[in-house]
Amino acid sequence: MDHLIIGDHPLTIEEVIRVARGQARVGLSEAARQRIEHSAETVAEFVSQGRTIYGITTGFGKFSDVLISPEELAELQHNLIISHSTGVGEGLADDEIRAIILLRINALSFGYSGIRLETIEHLMGLLNDNILPWIPQRGSLGASGDLAPLAHMVAVLLGEGRCKYQGEWIEAKAMLEATGREPYQLAAKEGLALINGTQVMTAVGLLAYYDAERLFHNHLRIAGITLESLRAIRDVFDERLHRIRPHAGQMAVAQSFREMLQDSDLMSAQGELRVQDAYSLRCIPQVLGATLDTLDFVRSKLEIEINSVTDNPIIFEEDMIAISGGNFHGQPMALVFDYLAIAMSELANLAERRIERLVNPALSGLPAFLTEHGGLHSGFMIAQYSAAALVSENKVLAHPASVDSIPSSANQEDHVSMGTIAARKARDIIRNAEYVVAIEFLCSCQAIDIIEGNNKMSGATRQVYDKLRGAVPRLVRDRFLASDIEKARELVRQGRF
Repeated sequence: MDHLIIGDHPLTIEEVIRVARGQARVGLSEAARQRIEHSAETVAEFVSQGRTIYGITTGFGKFSDVLISPEELAELQHNLIISHSTGVGEGLADDEIRAIILLRINALSFGYSGIRLETIEHLMGLLNDNILPWIPQRGSLGASGDLAPLAHMVAVLLGEGRCKYQGEWIEAKAMLEATGREPYQLAAKEGLALINGTQVMTAVGLLAYYDAERLFHNHLRIAGITLESLRAIRDVFDERLHRIRPHAGQMAVAQSFREMLQDSDLMSAQGELRVQDAYSLRCIPQVLGATLDTLDFVRSKLEIEINSVTDNPIIFEEDMIAISGGNFHGQPMALVFDYLAIAMSELANLAERRIERLVNPALSGLPAFLTEHGGLHSGFMIAQYSAAALVSENKVLAHPASVDSIPSSANQEDHVSMGTIAARKARDIIRNAEYVVAIEFLCSCQAIDIIEGNNKMSGATRQVYDKLRGAVPRLVRDRFLASDIEKARELVRQGRF
């Protein structure tokens, strides 16, 4: 297993994926260790000087004007964690939990949070030992950060809540006993430092983005098979057409199709079979190009956020000052994940329209529902229903979460981002889109079989066609199609074609 050292270089999206999906352990660089220790020493100095600093020597939120005695500082942080562990609903996935822990460690490694090195090492121990806190999906407003879900992450160190240990969900106290750990005692500022950040929304959104990016590129190949099966017009990808509307995504998608289909004997020329194709075929570069531009934008914002300090207050040890601000606010990512959700919803919309075109004999000239024994057999009739249901659900999910806000903490926190809701919605849309693309995959390859076109395909699309046919045979007689859809989806998710 790889070993990722945190603190010497900006964390990359691909590194987060490796850790999240169990392919790397983590450690801290010596430089990060020194930064962390200096920051913790600064907080200790603030306490010894009797300074009034939010969250260190005061209460939280509406209680920020309540002073806390030095003797109660540890209890303050303990109470913060257990009182803020209020998440509800089903838990996050294992890879999301690992990504959350990694991103929080990385944010703390910059040395602006006043947390002790040993505390971070305890958190890192959970990650490296694959002990996963149970983190509920619901309960975060996205400002002040992801308080409730991150509190569940920390609670396990205190012996509260539940965790996955050796593959089983057990009480945190039982895990501590089994591993010889003691319930951990937090010092001044540490509870706040651990839970005041955007790492839950960012982790969920990052994993969703990564899957969306892979889906996008595989979807291009599958759309290419559809174009061939329908004898679509290749002129729409002409470079001259796209250089006069030079959006980067549009030009890149058009180029991808030119290269993908250059050796295809199935594509037609303008005027050969028809003058123009329908928009779901003709406007692929414009529609999917906009999605590609969105994916590039999302990546750029994620690369900033995963290497940012999102705590409050921030400790500047060189100036011996703590500054309260709003770096915990999730709005920068809430808007990004809403944008991602909309873009991937549109990808699925376009795919579903091509599915309808494939199964509708009036539009394709192919046998109805891609079965040559219609009546006794229904073919892909209801597969299109499923695709339609999924894209309709996506249209509901695509409503932006970030346009909503609700005041909290007695109106002290009077604007929130709902960024974690935005991230979860984007993730769910992408999962639905995977199924829609899988259904198009099945239908497009079935259409190729019907026209006996597999030996006339381009080399690039034939390779993808062969992948599906290695897992799912041609549909001759009706069978249990849900299994075929799942197999096609697994191929779409496995990696780039």
